[in-house]
Amino acid sequence: MRILLIEDDEVLGNAVADHVAEAGHTVDRAKCLSEADDSLAVATYDLALLDLMLPDGLGIPFLRKRRARGDSTPVIILTALDQITERIDGLNAGADDYLVKPFDLAELSARIGSVARRYGGNPNPVVRLGAFEVDLAARTIRREGRPVPLTAREWVLLGAFLARPNQVLSKAQLEERLWSFEAEIESNAIEVYVSRLRRKLDHSVIETVRGLGYRLGCP
Repeated sequence: MRILLIEDDEVLGNAVADHVAEAGHTVDRAKCLSEADDSLAVATYDLALLDLMLPDGLGIPFLRKRRARGDSTPVIILTALDQITERIDGLNAGADDYLVKPFDLAELSARIGSVARRYGGNPNPVVRLGAFEVDLAARTIRREGRPVPLTAREWVLLGAFLARPNQVLSKAQLEERLWSFEAEIESNAIEVYVSRLRRKLDHSVIETVRGLGYRLGCP
């Protein structure tokens, strides 16, 4: 997934960003609400991690404004504010989940996965892809019981297709999922990763739609 982390604390922000990136997600970092607005204006995110106390304002009014504009990006609030009334305010403002600092990074990963499955329309972490059994929570793929190892980038690419099984995804859309703003991307990077994924799974797992992009197939 492509995730927007809105957190001004340098130590915590770096720890969360590194952990989420190591799990195979693409992370953009905003250290204030104005930076978050700028990022949301130019990129599509699968999830936002939102701190409530930012240098230029509070997270809950920011979230209310985003929801009022029709922004449906899933949001997990990360905050040191642990009163039940504050949790209720956050959820009522449109948050999908609420995690109180300090939190375990493994729990954050589990909550990210839970929200992603909910919005993907499949609460079951295990899905079938032709002859393959894909465990989204454990990040494993098996074919007839044998594991198929994927790199972090290959997981991100497969996840993008699994989240939109009937849609054609353009090269630009896939680049947006796989790399952050700062990354330098080779012109043929998507073709390379699609080719690698096809070799590891099956050529028909990803269909090429000439002139438009790629679509999830069925081996």
